Amino acid sequence: MICEVPAPTFAESRRAALVVALWRAAGLRPRVDEVGNVLADVPGGSGPRVVLAAHLDTVFDVDTDVTVREEDGRWYAPGLGDNSASLGVVTATAETIAAGALEARPRLLLAATVGEEGLGDLRGAKALVAAMRDRVDAFVAIDGHLPGVVHQGVGSVRYAARFSGPGGHSWGDYGTPSAVHALGDAIHALTRIEVPRVPRSTVNVGVAQGGTTVNAIAETAACTVDLRSVDATTLARLAKEAEQRVRSVARRHGVEVVLERVGERPAASGGNEDLVGAAERALRSVGHEPVRSASSTDANAAMAAGLPALCFGVYRGGDAHRAGEWIEPASLDEGMAALAALLAELASD
Repeated sequence: MICEVPAPTFAESRRAALVVALWRAAGLRPRVDEVGNVLADVPGGSGPRVVLAAHLDTVFDVDTDVTVREEDGRWYAPGLGDNSASLGVVTATAETIAAGALEARPRLLLAATVGEEGLGDLRGAKALVAAMRDRVDAFVAIDGHLPGVVHQGVGSVRYAARFSGPGGHSWGDYGTPSAVHALGDAIHALTRIEVPRVPRSTVNVGVAQGGTTVNAIAETAACTVDLRSVDATTLARLAKEAEQRVRSVARRHGVEVVLERVGERPAASGGNEDLVGAAERALRSVGHEPVRSASSTDANAAMAAGLPALCFGVYRGGDAHRAGEWIEPASLDEGMAALAALLAELASD
């Protein structure tokens, strides 16, 4: 049901309305905040106040066919795992609590967040953390595969680079600066950045476009650049060098360039050792050996703000961000059990 309601980043309102209805049916009093997050306090619980967050948005546009189909014991649909399955597990957990079957739990604030994917830039999680920082004790993002525990936040800086020049005819105006030539040179320059293996970091040009026809000198060209690192200092260095290289290429070609920083996710780690330990004990108690990893999730926003935070996987599946994304439906029960065990661990703190 959740998966089959489209929720592109920046257009999550239809799925948010569904979540409001589902959570209200579970006996909660959901509300929608100023950025579009759905929030609901869960009555009862003891110990720390914990945010349990699953993002609403997917990477697919509104016209994508998101009908769920079953084949060979798997379910398939774009966005089914990331993050519809996780949101479903959070919703089912709320229903279990309403039925009185999950007494051991901390005080919970459920959150269905907007803007986790792509250029959403963790918009919902950032707003939630800014508003609730002094009123919650921990933040658990529900996202990803069993038995994953994301204990470290991968930071990113993203740019849109737009080149422009006078353009002209490829024969008659030969020698006039070309925005496409500058773009190609800039991409090459970016690939020559020395990217460290430790701390792990990456540089990627994800989209490149420009020009109008084969026999015209291009007036405009553009690309998007994604820089990532698990270390904030390294990320800042990569961003500075990327800017310098792009601007240097533009000067050399005699074209203009506009560099816009279109996304920034904090790299963060530490301060969550007790929470990570609780997650790993919970997974082991239900028969899973936990796997730690670093990733970019809603938990980044909380880690960067100094809140103990992690991301907890609750299903088995594959091909995330692809049209053929799939999950094993039986794994959702395992994810429910793992999450219940984590909540029990946190209630005992």
